[in-house]
Amino acid sequence: MTRKIQNQNSLDGQLSTAEKTETKSPSMYRVVLINDDYTPMDFVVWLIQTVFFKPEEEATLLMLDVHQKGRGICGIYPYDVARTKVMQVKELTQKHEHPLECIMEVET
Repeated sequence: MTRKIQNQNSLDGQLSTAEKTETKSPSMYRVVLINDDYTPMDFVVWLIQTVFFKPEEEATLLMLDVHQKGRGICGIYPYDVARTKVMQVKELTQKHEHPLECIMEVET
Protein backbone atom coordinates (compact mmCIF):
# COMPACT_ATOMS: atom_id res chain seq x y z
CA MET A 1 0.00 0.00 0.00
CA THR A 2 1.46 3.36 -0.99
CA ARG A 3 0.38 6.64 0.50
CA LYS A 4 1.38 9.94 -1.09
CA ILE A 5 2.23 12.92 1.05
CA GLN A 6 2.10 16.32 -0.62
CA ASN A 7 4.22 19.24 0.57
CA GLN A 8 4.11 22.83 -0.64
CA ASN A 9 7.62 24.07 -1.29
CA SER A 10 7.56 27.72 -0.27
CA LEU A 11 10.77 28.68 -2.07
CA ASP A 12 9.87 27.88 -5.68
CA GLY A 13 6.08 27.47 -5.46
CA GLN A 14 6.06 23.89 -6.79
CA LEU A 15 4.18 21.00 -5.33
CA SER A 16 6.31 17.96 -4.47
CA THR A 17 5.17 14.50 -3.50
CA ALA A 18 6.89 11.91 -1.36
CA GLU A 19 5.80 8.29 -1.23
CA LYS A 20 5.66 6.41 2.03
CA THR A 21 5.51 2.64 1.61
CA GLU A 22 3.85 0.56 4.29
CA THR A 23 4.82 -3.10 4.36
CA LYS A 24 2.72 -5.92 5.65
CA SER A 25 4.05 -9.19 6.98
CA PRO A 26 3.55 -12.28 4.79
CA SER A 27 0.71 -14.71 5.40
CA MET A 28 1.65 -17.76 7.41
CA TYR A 29 0.54 -21.33 6.72
CA ARG A 30 0.07 -24.37 8.97
CA VAL A 31 1.53 -27.64 7.72
CA VAL A 32 -0.81 -30.41 8.88
CA LEU A 33 -0.49 -34.19 8.83
CA ILE A 34 -3.77 -36.09 8.38
CA ASN A 35 -4.24 -39.49 10.04
CA ASP A 36 -4.78 -42.72 8.16
CA ASP A 37 -5.09 -46.31 9.35
CA TYR A 38 -2.12 -47.69 7.41
CA THR A 39 1.01 -45.58 7.94
CA PRO A 40 3.14 -47.01 10.80
CA MET A 41 3.62 -44.76 13.83
CA ASP A 42 7.41 -45.12 13.77
CA PHE A 43 7.47 -43.90 10.15
CA VAL A 44 5.45 -40.81 11.13
CA VAL A 45 7.88 -40.06 13.98
CA TRP A 46 10.84 -40.48 11.62
CA LEU A 47 9.15 -38.26 9.02
CA ILE A 48 8.50 -35.47 11.53
CA GLN A 49 12.10 -35.62 12.72
CA THR A 50 13.46 -35.64 9.16
CA VAL A 51 11.31 -32.97 7.50
CA PHE A 52 10.44 -30.71 10.44
CA PHE A 53 13.64 -31.18 12.49
CA LYS A 54 11.74 -31.97 15.69
CA PRO A 55 13.43 -33.87 18.53
CA GLU A 56 12.24 -37.45 19.08
CA GLU A 57 10.07 -36.65 22.09
CA GLU A 58 8.25 -33.80 20.34
CA ALA A 59 7.89 -35.87 17.16
CA THR A 60 6.34 -38.71 19.18
CA LEU A 61 3.85 -36.34 20.84
CA LEU A 62 2.95 -34.88 17.45
CA MET A 63 2.48 -38.37 15.99
CA LEU A 64 0.11 -39.18 18.88
CA ASP A 65 -1.87 -36.00 18.10
CA VAL A 66 -2.20 -37.14 14.50
CA HIS A 67 -3.24 -40.63 15.61
CA GLN A 68 -5.70 -39.61 18.34
CA LYS A 69 -7.13 -36.33 16.99
CA GLY A 70 -6.99 -37.16 13.29
CA ARG A 71 -4.55 -34.36 12.47
CA GLY A 72 -1.50 -32.63 13.84
CA ILE A 73 0.12 -29.28 13.10
CA CYS A 74 3.82 -29.78 12.35
CA GLY A 75 4.69 -26.12 12.04
CA ILE A 76 3.68 -22.66 10.85
CA TYR A 77 5.70 -21.18 7.99
CA PRO A 78 5.64 -18.60 5.20
CA TYR A 79 4.05 -19.89 1.98
CA ASP A 80 7.21 -21.07 0.18
CA VAL A 81 8.57 -22.93 3.20
CA ALA A 82 5.20 -24.54 3.96
CA ARG A 83 4.79 -25.63 0.34
CA THR A 84 8.29 -27.13 0.33
CA LYS A 85 7.59 -29.06 3.56
CA VAL A 86 4.34 -30.47 2.12
CA MET A 87 6.17 -31.56 -1.05
CA GLN A 88 8.95 -33.20 0.99
CA VAL A 89 6.39 -35.16 3.04
CA LYS A 90 4.54 -36.27 -0.09
CA GLU A 91 7.76 -37.41 -1.77
CA LEU A 92 8.86 -39.43 1.26
CA THR A 93 5.46 -41.03 1.79
CA GLN A 94 5.26 -42.03 -1.87
CA LYS A 95 8.83 -43.37 -1.81
CA HIS A 96 7.99 -45.54 1.22
CA GLU A 97 4.54 -46.41 -0.17
CA HIS A 98 2.49 -44.95 2.69
CA PRO A 99 -0.81 -43.08 2.23
CA LEU A 100 -0.12 -40.37 4.85
CA GLU A 101 -1.60 -37.01 3.81
CA CYS A 102 -0.01 -33.60 4.36
CA ILE A 103 -1.75 -30.30 3.68
CA MET A 104 -1.22 -26.61 4.29
CA GLU A 105 -3.81 -24.17 5.66
CA VAL A 106 -3.77 -20.41 6.04
CA GLU A 107 -2.98 -19.41 9.62
CA THR A 108 -5.70 -17.13 10.99
